[in-house]
Amino acid sequence: MTSEPSVAPMTLTTVVASTRPGRVGRSVADWFTARVAECEQFESHLVDLHELALPFFDEPHPPALRKYTKTHTRAWSRIVDASDAFVFVTPEYNGGFPAPLKNAWDFLVVEWQHKPAAFVSYGGVSAGTRAVQMAKQVVANLRMLPIGPTVSIPFVNERVEDGAFRPGKIHEAAAEQMLEELVRTAAVMRRLRSGAY
Repeated sequence: MTSEPSVAPMTLTTVVASTRPGRVGRSVADWFTARVAECEQFESHLVDLHELALPFFDEPHPPALRKYTKTHTRAWSRIVDASDAFVFVTPEYNGGFPAPLKNAWDFLVVEWQHKPAAFVSYGGVSAGTRAVQMAKQVVANLRMLPIGPTVSIPFVNERVEDGAFRPGKIHEAAAEQMLEELVRTAAVMRRLRSGAY
C-alpha cells in the first residue's frame, strides 16, 4: 500500500456499533483491526460501544459548546479528538443503523469534524448497505468525509466459525481498497485541521 508520507502514524479508530448479546460485529471488527495493524500509516485502535457503555445522551449543553459535565463524555471526547480517521462496523436494523451508534455520534460535534469515515457493514442478503447509506448522511452533517469504498458482508453468520469472522478474498480486497482511500484522505484532512491549507 502506498501513500503520501506523514510526519507520524495516523490513528484509525474502528467503532463496533452493535451492543446486543450474540452479536457478530465484534468478530468482524477484530478481523478488520488486525488488518489495519498491517498498515504502517495507521495506528489501529478499537472502540466497542458495548464496552464504552455510553448512556443515552445526557449532557445539559449542546455538544458544539464542548461544555461537558460527565466523565463518560470527556473520555469519549478524548478518544474521538485523538483519532484521524474512523471505520464504523455496523449491522442493519430495520433498514437503518443501530441506535447506540447514533447516540455515540450525538454526544460530540467538533471532535468529528474534518475526519474521514468509512464503513464495514454486515447482515443478511443486503449486507447492511442501507444502514451505511443512512449513516453517511449523519456523518456528513458532522462535517466528516464519508469515503466511497466500503466492505459489505452478506450472510455474515456463514463466515463466523468458533466466534471468529473468516473473510473471503472479496472482503480482503475491499478492505485493502478502503484502507488505501483512508490513508489518502486522512493525510489530507490532517493537514486541513492543522491549517496547512
